[in-house]
Amino acid sequence: MTEGAVSRPVRILLADDQPLLRTGFRMVLGAEDDLDVVGEAGDGVEAVELARRLLPDVVLMDIRMPRLDGMAATRAIVSARLPVRVLVLTTFAQDDHVVGALRAGASGFLTKDVPAEDLVAAIRAVAAGGAVISPGVLRRLLDRFAQVLPDPAATPARALEPLTDREREVLTHMARGLSNTEIARVLSVSETTVKTHVGHVLTKLRLRDRVQAVVLAYETGLVRPGG
Repeated sequence: MTEGAVSRPVRILLADDQPLLRTGFRMVLGAEDDLDVVGEAGDGVEAVELARRLLPDVVLMDIRMPRLDGMAATRAIVSARLPVRVLVLTTFAQDDHVVGALRAGASGFLTKDVPAEDLVAAIRAVAAGGAVISPGVLRRLLDRFAQVLPDPAATPARALEPLTDREREVLTHMARGLSNTEIARVLSVSETTVKTHVGHVLTKLRLRDRVQAVVLAYETGLVRPGG
């Protein structure tokens, strides 16, 4: 960016079947100079249609909506290869569709009681290409599905075979919630080196972002709840 240039605001589409919640989100986000709510959808079908037409940077997606739920709407947006990222919101952290939404390509998952400043930070992170998931959401998910995860004593699933030992180590730290800076400190390498390893992990495993990498790490038994 050249000196004096001003980056455009992050464009946001609100998708929730409750008008009062949309109004609340609009008020919170409207107070930020770098965020711009460009549209609202009251159901999943409308969310997909508006995502195609408006091409927002981020869709703030409710997971339970009429006509088309947030999981299906997310899948439709991602499958269409739109330059749009989805941040899913739900009332309950243990929502049955959380993993489905992440597999569908959502870039983040938060509960609706998230503090305003955390919501704003999450939207900025997702718009910048990052991924966000509430610690409470991740913990409940992992605890709930712990019984169906592979035996940690067994060899990790074939899905991880393309990774080098170092890349697998980086994935393990990612799954435990460490940032690139923290991973660099633990491994005594530069943050640039960690970013390179993260990129290789995502590319080799054909994953969209860190959230999907974390889910895969637990599904394959590379990391387990509390481990």
